[in-house]
Amino acid sequence: MNRAYLFPGQGFQYVGMGKTVYDSSPLARDYFEAANDLLGYRITDIMFHGPDEKLFETQVVQNAIFLVSLISALKEGNDYKPSMVAGHSLGETTALVANGCLSFEDGLMLMNERAVEMENAFRKVPAAMVAVLGLEDRVVERVCDSIEDIVVPANYNCPGQLVIAGTKSGVDEACRALTKEGARRFVPLQVGGAVHSPLMQPVVDYLEKKLATIKFNEPKCPIYPNVTGVATINTDEIRENLTLQQIKSLRWTTTIQNMLMDGATEFVDCGPPHVISGMVRRISKQILINSAVTM
Repeated sequence: MNRAYLFPGQGFQYVGMGKTVYDSSPLARDYFEAANDLLGYRITDIMFHGPDEKLFETQVVQNAIFLVSLISALKEGNDYKPSMVAGHSLGETTALVANGCLSFEDGLMLMNERAVEMENAFRKVPAAMVAVLGLEDRVVERVCDSIEDIVVPANYNCPGQLVIAGTKSGVDEACRALTKEGARRFVPLQVGGAVHSPLMQPVVDYLEKKLATIKFNEPKCPIYPNVTGVATINTDEIRENLTLQQIKSLRWTTTIQNMLMDGATEFVDCGPPHVISGMVRRISKQILINSAVTM
């Protein structure tokens, strides 16, 4: 059985997340308490009890999603035997900890510090991300190319769902044009800015310096980076792709297709079933998907 573990990005946070696994698993408690110590505040208190506005802060929510999804995989103990891993957006860092390329401590603190830099970038210009439903990728790409303001294809999530990102004015103009092209629906993403777009260049500048100070171990299994969707165990490639994913499109459809071609027989979703699993099933209806999450 070739098991592919998938780690989610931002979007499934809610007050109470992680409490069930914290209460039921000594291993989970150890990780959660280690995170409290490393971060210098009790993130578990915010995750379990809120308030909503605090949990939804970029720095808090990204750390929380990293913790819950990573622990969901590792708590399987001897049954945790990934043949390959991938992470959607911030989940790529989680996947690198899950396959042993990064230590838990380095992964968590990288997530924490990157979130601060993302918040700084968000404040520089009004920006947005919107999922476009019901159009072929080439149509969305053509419309984005035709607009003078910054708006780009950001997340190739699955057939018929492409997220665009850019300045608020650029995204608004693109949505008006895409409506005329026959877009079925638009879903604004609850993020503070335009991730996977040129507006995140300040985060790239930060990561190039930060990642040079972090030790990358040889992975236990291949990872499929967001930027390429192609398997690699080369730590130089991994480091470069982790940096570039801030400004480059996320190739999730390509990632899942390549995992299947490389022999994945089972996918393990380390997020809530309606997020990653939903996208994967729209890429291929023949995929076996199980959930690792005990929320």
